[in-house]
Amino acid sequence: MLTKTQRLLSVTTALVMASSTLAFAEPSADLIAAAKKEGTLTTIALPHNWCGYGDLIAGFKAKYGLDVNELNPDAGSGDEIEAIKANKGNKGPQAPDVIDVGLSFGPTAKADGLLMPYKVSTWDTIPDTAKDADGAWYGDYYGVLSFVVNTDIVKNVPKDWDDLKKPEYANSVAFAGDPRVSNQAVQAVYAAGLATGEKDATKAGEAGLKFFADVNKAGNFVPVIGKSASLAQGSTPIIVAWDYNGLAWRDSLKGNPPVEVVVPQKGVVAGVYVQAISAFAPHPSAAKLWMEYIYSDEGQLAWLKGYCHPIRFNDLAKNNKIPKDLLDALPPAEGYAKAVFPTLDEQDKGKAAITTKWDSVVGANVK
Repeated sequence: MLTKTQRLLSVTTALVMASSTLAFAEPSADLIAAAKKEGTLTTIALPHNWCGYGDLIAGFKAKYGLDVNELNPDAGSGDEIEAIKANKGNKGPQAPDVIDVGLSFGPTAKADGLLMPYKVSTWDTIPDTAKDADGAWYGDYYGVLSFVVNTDIVKNVPKDWDDLKKPEYANSVAFAGDPRVSNQAVQAVYAAGLATGEKDATKAGEAGLKFFADVNKAGNFVPVIGKSASLAQGSTPIIVAWDYNGLAWRDSLKGNPPVEVVVPQKGVVAGVYVQAISAFAPHPSAAKLWMEYIYSDEGQLAWLKGYCHPIRFNDLAKNNKIPKDLLDALPPAEGYAKAVFPTLDEQDKGKAAITTKWDSVVGANVK
């Protein structure tokens, strides 16, 4: 039986949310004025080619005239949380106002008193199970883990997880993050574990570790963080990454080299990311205005343009607000048919096994 979270977040689920009239709500004049007085928004871990963030940031700056101070674009979710902790008493440029982290990081950050509750104008169109009831964090978008392949180098594209162990993929397989701190990499290990047939979250995490230990022993794992540049150069010709990252890299490389994005046949894990405002944000009004922007129809469609399924996707689709060209640019729906959405409890159990045992089981120090 599907969990409540899986039912609500499934790509194929068409839920009728609250009236879409809220989607038209504009931020108050007072909030806009307060944000402009602060003058700056500080973000962290937002690469411009991740989920369309380059256009989102540019759109926010153009619409409201604020500066955006972008910290460490390649940071992982754990790094974002540590940045809040390290800058609790710092109102300078190293203190993030907002974070975008993996789903499991939201509740723990709230429990640690690191988040400032705020409910955006479109709050009622966000599924209940993808948000904290108090407004401390809320889902923003989701995608699935895929293989991003440089087909100039890899002629026989891997179709499933077990293929990654084949001798033909020597020195080829990398993650798009460090599995000790990056949600994207943690979920990649978890997905590989599910592909072995394990159902229990802790056991799936451990099975994923064993799987990548085998990939490493075979000489196939490359212990560096894969990016579009390393994909193109051939140093990491196969990167396990979110589908939207792979599709963005494919577009940016414009066929030089050709890139194929493959959704595996088993172990298809969908990951929801969440937004939150730091409880110690130096620019709290700018942070709230940013939230209003990215949860507006305009912001949500910008994520979709970046190949991410925005959290308000069903509401936008129900109200015919998604341009046909954006829908046509998405990968075939059948690739997502087997996707599972791990619950928070499952993510926590899988993450605990993976982040604490990566060094001892796999032994590949990702840099």
